[in-house]
Amino acid sequence: MARRVAIVVGATGFTGQFLVKQLCESEEYAAVSVIVRRDFTFKHAKLDVQVKDFDKLEENDLEIADDLFCCLGTTMKKAMSKENFERVDLEYPLRIASLAKKRGIPNFHVISAIGSNKNSPFFYSRVKGEMEEGLIEMELPHLFIYRPSLLTGGRREFRLGERLSEGIFQLVNPLLIGPFKRMRSIPGEQLAYAMYHYAIHNTKKAVTVYKPIDILNAKPIEKIEEQPISREELFNWDNRKDIFVDQEKVNK
Repeated sequence: MARRVAIVVGATGFTGQFLVKQLCESEEYAAVSVIVRRDFTFKHAKLDVQVKDFDKLEENDLEIADDLFCCLGTTMKKAMSKENFERVDLEYPLRIASLAKKRGIPNFHVISAIGSNKNSPFFYSRVKGEMEEGLIEMELPHLFIYRPSLLTGGRREFRLGERLSEGIFQLVNPLLIGPFKRMRSIPGEQLAYAMYHYAIHNTKKAVTVYKPIDILNAKPIEKIEEQPISREELFNWDNRKDIFVDQEKVNK
């Protein structure tokens, strides 16, 4: 029976949309709440949508939940300034995590990036590193950090640089094997599935970091369908390997 409850922040984003659909269609989650800044078009019986100003979020805006998934992220093109970029990729995740801790939500999942480092000379990687450090210092009950490589898939907005990179990685991915597999690009849908997968099979550690190889290795559990046994096979005691027949007692 489904018992888990999830909150998704950043549900209108590239990975967030896949994640909400995955959670709603799963058997493990009974309810999914999304907090968005604009209307959310996806509809589902399990889904509750809250349109909120992230600068004014309060503790009571969060439902009691098992997992909070933070899928917030932007680009310099959309943010238009470093200050706006830091607000979305650093300040909001830290604020939401703080509210989640006060609310008693045990599991906080956040999307970071490969190469995140607070001392990086690259602005993007430095901000992601600062976000990770801030979350770790917060001492959340359970923190799950996902560090994907380049995310690929059908985004709504056109990004020339990413579109060119996707084309290159489609050619290169099959060649990246062994220790180089960690460099493969990752479909946004796969990252969403990995977040769902590790949420229901979590490690219970204080901090867990999932690298690209961990994200790629998250696979659905294959369900083996049992084939019906015919009456002839059922009562053919000699060929039934799952049943022990004591021949001495049968012959008496």
